[in-house]
Amino acid sequence: MSRLKLWLETIKISHSVFALPFALMGAFLAAGGPPGWRVAGWTVLAAVAVRTAAMTFNRLVDRRLDAANPRTASRALATGAIPAWEAGLVVAVSSGVFVAACAALNPLTLRIAPIVLALTLGYSLTKRFTALAHLVLGAALALAPLGGWIATAGTLDGYPIALSLAVVFWVAGFDVVYGCLDEAFDRKAGLHSIPARLGRRGALRLARAFHVAAFALFAWTGWHLGLGLPYLTGLVLAGLALTYEHAIVRPDDLSKIQVSFLTMNGLVSAVLFAATWLSLAVQG
Repeated sequence: MSRLKLWLETIKISHSVFALPFALMGAFLAAGGPPGWRVAGWTVLAAVAVRTAAMTFNRLVDRRLDAANPRTASRALATGAIPAWEAGLVVAVSSGVFVAACAALNPLTLRIAPIVLALTLGYSLTKRFTALAHLVLGAALALAPLGGWIATAGTLDGYPIALSLAVVFWVAGFDVVYGCLDEAFDRKAGLHSIPARLGRRGALRLARAFHVAAFALFAWTGWHLGLGLPYLTGLVLAGLALTYEHAIVRPDDLSKIQVSFLTMNGLVSAVLFAATWLSLAVQG
């Protein structure tokens, strides 16, 4: 049980709340409602597996950087509590499960699986050479609703691309906020991030701009798809969560950043998925 707890902490299973609701949202939109247990089950398995592979790979390639950073020095791979070979095995198995789940869905899902893996795993290396790493992470998570749509429809036809663009800016915004915790370390270690480049104040301003763009794109998605009042209600709640997220984090006070990062953004994804489901149910 202690080993399982160590691994759950390493892969941050609770962070599945960011991408999984959007994967399901894409599936529900493609089906016009619940996509059926088979599609939903394989979609959930694929989303959890690729996220597990990506998070473990991130911890694996960053283990020496994490060991040098006081904030992350206690992580299991940084301390050696989990050996590198074991993490590598988890990456390989999780990636295999992801590909198998994609193959069980339809041919197009299988064809895009290598692209999804390359982007979600490759993100972990981008901080070494570009401050745009936050947007790369956003692009990786933006594949979640696209993947859910393809898993259900088997085609890209009709997919609302604004939904993926919204996810790009939403994720980039909260990742910039969270990155403020490592501003000084990133600069010292020669890593690239928006907080290291712009400082906390400039980074938080840009994060707000990203979230304004995300909100507008989420709104356009609902309007374009004619999702109606339930979605509008969810959109308002998501907007309030984003507003609160930025209200409680200041350049000179990052003490509430965990609430901002996990609770508020988890609320955004869950509420938008629930609002979409309700809207489709009302439409019949």
